[in-house]
Amino acid sequence: MSDTDDIEHVEEGKPKFKPTVPRIPDGEKVDFDDIQKKRQNKDLVELQSLIDAHFECRKKEEEELIALKERIEKRRAERTEQQRIRAEKDKERQARREEERRSREEADAKKKADEEAKKKSALASMGATYSSHLQRADQKRGGKKETEREKKKKILAARRKPLSIDHLNEDKLRDKINEFHDWMRQLESEKFDHMERLKKQKYEQQEGRRPPQKVGRLFPPLL
Repeated sequence: MSDTDDIEHVEEGKPKFKPTVPRIPDGEKVDFDDIQKKRQNKDLVELQSLIDAHFECRKKEEEELIALKERIEKRRAERTEQQRIRAEKDKERQARREEERRSREEADAKKKADEEAKKKSALASMGATYSSHLQRADQKRGGKKETEREKKKKILAARRKPLSIDHLNEDKLRDKINEFHDWMRQLESEKFDHMERLKKQKYEQQEGRRPPQKVGRLFPPLL
């Protein structure tokens, strides 16, 4: 048996489909236009329902969007008001601090001025007292100072010889220069001796003012 025979045998065993045409009742007339119109009306009603639902949803979304914008604007206004209040408080606080700082500076300046005035007054009083004390001391030592000053003037006048060299020739001028040179050496020598005597006197005065040392310090302690 071939393959074609097998296929034909299988097809013969299957039930065959027979299309059936709907039967129209006898005596009735079918209006296809009415059926088409009803279908269109139904589609229009469904479309209108969808459109209404869409617009209703859109309207609801717009209302929610408007409410959201209003909330945002309200929060923004509240935040702006809070910032304004905070800025005013900061400004008042800064002004108060500035006023306190200015008051402290004025108080410090006034205190410093008062202290300076007191110091000047005290110094002026001390200066006046010291000046009066010096005046009294000068009055007491006036005669003695005048005498010492006169002695110095006499000594300088004796040592200060008048210089008259206009009539001298070259040899005499050379001799005069040598004389001045010897005199300056003598003065330097006298000055050196005088300074040494002053040093010795100061040393002796300092040694005389020192308290006597204890003898026990010169020897080590006995064990």
